[in-house]
Amino acid sequence: MAKAFSEKRYEAMTYNRCGTSGLKLPAISLGLWHNFGGVDSFATAKAMLRRAFDLGITHFDLANNYGPPPGSAEINCGKILKSDFKAYRDELVISTKAGYRMWPGPYGEWGSRKYLVTSLEQSLKRMKLEYVDIFYHHRPDPDTPLDESLGALDQVVRQGKAIYAGVSSYNGARTKDSAALMKELGTPLTIHQPSYSMLNRGIEKDLLPVTGTAGIGVIAFCPLAQGLLTNRYLKDIPKDSRASKKHGFLKKERITPELRAKLVKLNAFAERRGQSLARLALQWVLRDPRVTSALIGASKVAQLEENVKILKDAPLTEAELAEIDGLLA
Repeated sequence: MAKAFSEKRYEAMTYNRCGTSGLKLPAISLGLWHNFGGVDSFATAKAMLRRAFDLGITHFDLANNYGPPPGSAEINCGKILKSDFKAYRDELVISTKAGYRMWPGPYGEWGSRKYLVTSLEQSLKRMKLEYVDIFYHHRPDPDTPLDESLGALDQVVRQGKAIYAGVSSYNGARTKDSAALMKELGTPLTIHQPSYSMLNRGIEKDLLPVTGTAGIGVIAFCPLAQGLLTNRYLKDIPKDSRASKKHGFLKKERITPELRAKLVKLNAFAERRGQSLARLALQWVLRDPRVTSALIGASKVAQLEENVKILKDAPLTEAELAEIDGLLA
C-alpha cells in the first residue's frame, strides 16, 4: 500500500522560482549521490525519501553513475517511487544527469549525442519513469561541439523524455554560449548545477553574473563542502566519515590546521546564532537570490530534519555576512 504523506507538507517549505522559468524548486533539495546505492541500506534510503517529502522537499536529484555500483541509486529510487510515490509523481521534480563514465567503450561518457540520448533511455528504464523533470549534461566535454551536446538536450525535451534542460559544472563563458544556443534551438537552458559553498566561492565572479543575466536558475551542490561545513571535523577525522575513506572525494589532506581553525570559528559563530554549522552554511548559500536551491546529501533522517530548520532561522544580516567573510579570509 502506498504511503500517505502529511497534508501539511507544503506549509513550512519555501519554493523559489528557477531563474525566469515557471519551475519552482524547494529551498532544500535532496541529492542521491551517496547513501542510496546498492551497497547502502534500502530501508534507510526509503525512510529518507519519505521523510523528505513530508518536509516539503519535492526535488530528488540523481545521475546515471550514482551508486555504487553505478546506476544503482536510480534503480533504488525507481523502486521507492513505485511503492511509495506512484500517486504523487506530479508533485515531484526528478532529475538525472549524464557525462561521467557509465559503460565501456567510446560511447559511455562525456557529451556526444549518442551518449547523452542513450544514457537517458537507460536512466528512465532504471527508474521505471516515462520522463524526468530535468536532464543535465553533467560536465563539459572539451572534444564534442557544444551544439551537439546541447542539441541532445533539446532532442530529449522535444521527445517528452525530459521537461527541462540543464548543465552542470560549466564555467561562465560556456554557460553564456549555451544559453544563446539553447535559445536558438527553442529549448531554454533552465538550470545550472555548480559546486558552491563557503569554502568554494568561484562561481560568484564567473558564473552567477551569467546565470543572473540569462535568467537561469542555480542549484548548488556540495553546499556543505562534502561535510566539512558540519561539526564532524572540528576536532579530528571520524572513522566513519567521508574523509576517512581511502577512495573518497574528500581527502583527509585537505583538512589542514588552518582550515580546521576556520571551521571552529564558523561553528562558534553559528552557535551564537542558535544554529548548527550546517544550517549556517546552507543559509549562507541561499542568501543570494540567484541561487534557487541548496542540494544536500543525507545519511539519516535526522540530518534532513535538522537542515530544514533553516527555514525558521533569522536571516543573515549584512554585518553578519561581513563577519563571515572575515572568518573565511
